Amino acid sequence: MTVGAIDPARTARLRTMATYAALAAAVVLIAAKTAAWLGSGSVAVLSSLVDSLVDAVASAANFLAVRHAMTPADREHRFGHGKAEPLAALAQSAFLIGSALLLLFEAAQHLIWPVPVDNQWAAVGVMAFSIAVGAGLVACQRHVVRHTGSLAIGADELHYRGDIVLNVGVIAAIVLSGALGLPILDPLFGAAAGVWIIYGAVRIIRLSLTQLMDRELPDEERGRIRAIARSHPEVIAVHDMRTRIAGPTAFIQLHLEMDGAMTLLQAHAITDEVEAELRRAYPNAEIIIHEDPAGLEQPPVFPSRSSAG
Repeated sequence: MTVGAIDPARTARLRTMATYAALAAAVVLIAAKTAAWLGSGSVAVLSSLVDSLVDAVASAANFLAVRHAMTPADREHRFGHGKAEPLAALAQSAFLIGSALLLLFEAAQHLIWPVPVDNQWAAVGVMAFSIAVGAGLVACQRHVVRHTGSLAIGADELHYRGDIVLNVGVIAAIVLSGALGLPILDPLFGAAAGVWIIYGAVRIIRLSLTQLMDRELPDEERGRIRAIARSHPEVIAVHDMRTRIAGPTAFIQLHLEMDGAMTLLQAHAITDEVEAELRRAYPNAEIIIHEDPAGLEQPPVFPSRSSAG
């Protein structure tokens, strides 16, 4: 899916739907896993519960960030509020790393003093239910990310995708620790889950910094923008193209080279036509185009009034 290639109104609806779905799923999973942990005392179940608690906080932050990111530009924020999304994703990463450290501490205690898991099959049933809920939510979020490119929702999807893997591992840890009579397997898996959570947090940080540092769009997107601009018969060349993305908005700047003999009015009309084509491909984009006479490498230097006199 190309960046911004979807109707803005539909983008807003998809983002809002995904944030509501994530909040609802987080509440359901927390309730189910709390019951499972209290009934079993499993560190592996606790690791999954901690992950869901973090997901709930992250989903709440996403809900606020996505709504703020979709707020139109105003006098104080002329470039919009799109960077609210990567900032929210960074906040999610901090929650993830903090929860993972607490989980590692709890796992270390149970490694020293292993405790058998109680009510194994009840805990397994809750984890299986959690996998089903998580799979449905991830499918919804991936659809939204594919059509909107939302970083905040993408980070949330990464959380819940990890939650599915985590829950599968929890089931394996509970079953194996009971079948083999090795309660140490439970905290070992809890520790591994903590490392997995930290790994996911680092990935989210990298994605967030990509937007916060105004990194260029991918090469295929830049090539597509250049091809659209060059497709106009009066455009001779394109140069000095700059791109970036902030939340739902892409920013595109470029220079068009045209016949230097044409009038300003003609050049302006051609620029409007190119901009219209770009906007059809990128409805959410802010586009700035500068016109240059073909072959002009540097702006002309005009003498000052005093030297010309």
